[in-house]
Amino acid sequence: MTVPDPVPVSTPVSTPASVSGPVAVVVPERPAVTFVVPCHNEEPVVEGTARALLALIAQQREIGRCGPASLVLFVDDGSTDRTWALIEQLTRDHPGRIAGLSLSRNVGHQHALLAGLSTAPGDVLISIDADLQDDLTVIPQMLDYYQQGHDIVYGVRAQRASDTRLKRMTAAGFYRLMRRLGVDVIDNHADYRLMSRRAVEILREFGEVNLFLRGLVRLIGLRSAQVFYDRGERTAGTTKYPMSRMLALALDGITSFSAVPLRLISMLGLLTSLFALAVSIWVLVVALTKPSAVPGWASTVLPITFIGGVQILSIGVLGEYIGKIYMETKHRPRFIVDRAVGLSDEGLQ
Repeated sequence: MTVPDPVPVSTPVSTPASVSGPVAVVVPERPAVTFVVPCHNEEPVVEGTARALLALIAQQREIGRCGPASLVLFVDDGSTDRTWALIEQLTRDHPGRIAGLSLSRNVGHQHALLAGLSTAPGDVLISIDADLQDDLTVIPQMLDYYQQGHDIVYGVRAQRASDTRLKRMTAAGFYRLMRRLGVDVIDNHADYRLMSRRAVEILREFGEVNLFLRGLVRLIGLRSAQVFYDRGERTAGTTKYPMSRMLALALDGITSFSAVPLRLISMLGLLTSLFALAVSIWVLVVALTKPSAVPGWASTVLPITFIGGVQILSIGVLGEYIGKIYMETKHRPRFIVDRAVGLSDEGLQ
């Protein structure tokens, strides 16, 4: 993808009008870049990921794209292997360049990522998975777009050759369904993105417990761009997103951002009522025109079965929405930080 030439640094960038009127955002000359890396049982890859990201930071510092305060923040999402022990060792080996955050329990990828984004210091935050299947070579393009005034830069997969055919088909179907339900999502974008400090602070104002960050980040608005890359194979370890978790994430995305399923229930209820009325008229006509006719079992069983199935389905969809309302009203913390290493007290506030 062709990236426009970066504008001179420290150039004021016009932003949408706020309550107090238009403001100008000054892009830092050498921004502090923090990589936020959620981890869950990533013992086989965490050290290699740290080396790759530190090398990238050093390279970008040499050419002036990032400043000396840039670092890597690993977020341990309740791992049961030696992931956290390795993170602690990395922070001792690379003080000021690697930091770690340990959550009190496993809260899931989306909440762990939010914990890192809410805690990480820096002018620019880049979220990336620990397996490094996302291509690091597009990071310079992301930083160039940031220098041009883009608050969010999305990493989008140009192709999904590393995925199975089933996963490609289900992913395409999911994005198509989300768009038809009126949800603003970017096809083939997961959680590989750059966010400015301003965008992160806005994201922190969203209080949802049922997180679908791909949708929430789109709600922020602001100026954004996209970079395209080819996703590689996982070099070690196993995927932390089996089909069950992908389906759960898809369900969260649909029910958290669209009320269309509820409207469909209303339409289905209307159609069911019309069907029941038609069957009633048919039964009445048969009874009046053919007194000797014995009503068949189909005219009894079919409406009951159909209406019963619709009712159960409707109750299930309603229950999903009510369950989310129930969880939101509790106002429980979305994550709890157990330990932190390599971060200042100010960063943990």
